[in-house]
Amino acid sequence: MTPAPRPATGAGLLVALTTPFGDDGNVDRGAAEKHAVWLADHRMDGVIVGGSLGEGAALSAEERVALVRAVAGAVGSRTSVWAAVAAARTSDAVALARALGAAGARGLLVLPPYVYRGTPDEVRAHYRAVVGATDRPCLLYNNPPAYGNDLLPEAVLELAEDHPNLVGVKESGDVRRIAALRSLLGDSLVLSVGVDDAVVEGVAGGATGWVAGLANAFPDESRALFEAALRGDRPAADALYRRFLPLLRLDADPRFVQWIKAVEAEVGLGPAHVRPPRLPLTAPERAHVAALVAAFRSAGPSEPAPVQENSSRSKRASPAAAVRKK
Repeated sequence: MTPAPRPATGAGLLVALTTPFGDDGNVDRGAAEKHAVWLADHRMDGVIVGGSLGEGAALSAEERVALVRAVAGAVGSRTSVWAAVAAARTSDAVALARALGAAGARGLLVLPPYVYRGTPDEVRAHYRAVVGATDRPCLLYNNPPAYGNDLLPEAVLELAEDHPNLVGVKESGDVRRIAALRSLLGDSLVLSVGVDDAVVEGVAGGATGWVAGLANAFPDESRALFEAALRGDRPAADALYRRFLPLLRLDADPRFVQWIKAVEAEVGLGPAHVRPPRLPLTAPERAHVAALVAAFRSAGPSEPAPVQENSSRSKRASPAAAVRKK
């Protein structure tokens, strides 16, 4: 019997997929399919196609749709496929949201308008138009350092009250915002950490989701870290976090796409081709990545010790329980 599709709640560990390019610069959909299936086999709760790490701004709308269709067809019901929605014009974002849903995305990650730094009213109007144009579950993507538009907690609450398909927020700015959102929204929305090197702090503040970058190359270690943080096992989380941080910090650098693709190449998941205006790393920079990967692999076991049945567990709800109640 074919298993039922996993619900697209936004909770859990979602991997922001890199987009593989061939030597000719075209999207390698076969490589994307293979990588998504590999991540699904490693128990990732979802994959996100065409986001910032996926070089979405360098993809045409047609490439985005074709990539979502390919990945969704490859993974089937093994994991949830999300698609990033971003455009400079609101009308284009609306059309893209509908097309990505039709192509097989079970959820949408909605970005603010490209380029334009709008007023709070303009940003809310953009989100309202895109979320209201689809029946797919939507995560709002808030990343003020990257996009210059800050979606404040009160605006999130207003949007959530009007759009039942709004299920959560990916917060990639100040990690303190997670606690502020949780205080205002309670458990009504899933809150996800959007920067790798803030995952433990974000979960401590109330996040039940993680949109991860280094999980492209290290899914098992990412899962172990996230689950240790969720269950409140601070010693296990801290031990793995200390080892993992030099790599996780690559996700917070302006050239995070190049760094993470270089890590993928180093562990045999490459090549690390990027699209202009991005340029590839230099030989010394690739050597730096190789040293980081070697140090991480040699530092100790990848996963913390399993929790015993009689040990105390955190009372925080599991990711699957953090489904919107509205």
